[in-house]
Amino acid sequence: MLTAVLAVILFAVMIFPHELGHFLSAKALGVKVNEFAFGMGPALWKRQKGETLYAIRLFPVGGYCAMEGEDTESGASDHERSFTAKPAWAKIVILASGAAMNVLICMLALTILSVGAGQASTTLAQVEAGSPAYTAGLRPGDRIMKVNNAKITEWSDVGSAFLRYRASDGRVNIVYERDQVRRRTAVTPRKEEGRWMIGIRPVIRHSVLSGIENGVKGTGAVTAGMLHALKQLVTGRMGADSLSGPVGMVSLVHRTESLGIWYFLYLLALISMNLAIINLLPLPALDGGRIIFVIVRKITGKLISDRTEAMVHAAGLMFFLALTVVITWKDILRLVG
Repeated sequence: MLTAVLAVILFAVMIFPHELGHFLSAKALGVKVNEFAFGMGPALWKRQKGETLYAIRLFPVGGYCAMEGEDTESGASDHERSFTAKPAWAKIVILASGAAMNVLICMLALTILSVGAGQASTTLAQVEAGSPAYTAGLRPGDRIMKVNNAKITEWSDVGSAFLRYRASDGRVNIVYERDQVRRRTAVTPRKEEGRWMIGIRPVIRHSVLSGIENGVKGTGAVTAGMLHALKQLVTGRMGADSLSGPVGMVSLVHRTESLGIWYFLYLLALISMNLAIINLLPLPALDGGRIIFVIVRKITGKLISDRTEAMVHAAGLMFFLALTVVITWKDILRLVG
């Protein structure tokens, strides 16, 4: 039951902001929105407010922002507030706004994750009694400044310094600060479970500003990782078997249940960024493909007809639906296999 609830939350947080991005930018740029819906299938709830019908539909696996004139086959809508009546830059902004919202969701999830988990400082919260650090004179409240002459600005620097550790006498030289006075000591690490340890733990600080900074950096790292994976897939270095559909995502959600909310947030960040990147690919039926058509038609002066574009996007949609069916079938086989 919990898996189902978390899966619905995951799909909702992925899809709703994406469509909301299209909706808000369309409204801001004066495009008439006929319907804004979350979910697909029969309507569970709907309400007409002004010119827009708002709806929640049965299956939480999609959604849409139906703009006036967006999908007309035989020329632009005569409505002066139709999507097709807007300049190219406005169309691109509207089409890209969905992916932009997914990027923001990724950043928000990683920021919450960073603030909640906290950031290790260079100040010691705990020094284990009888440990090498305790024997060397280190105490809670001491701030690590240098390890073997390597300057320490964040806690990860301590780990990096110990990875490089191996003085001739097996000792690590540490410069630390206590009561605004710098002191020196030498510690002989001991090996526990294959790692060199001295028995110290850092103070964990929870900072919103640091969380935002880490959220931005994390979003960049996730983006780079996704683009690298996409490159591996395109070049054939990564097999199509690595792709997952809705069933695969539900399986991932089930695995995060026992790991806690932080793992779920990280999964949300990954999938949101994945949705943003996939949607911006220059392929038919995707936002990226629509943007390419807007640019080409702007350059060529509508050399491509509305009907031709509609047919290309329809073919692209059929391809992606078929691909989803194949991937879902493989996900099911993996689960029962």
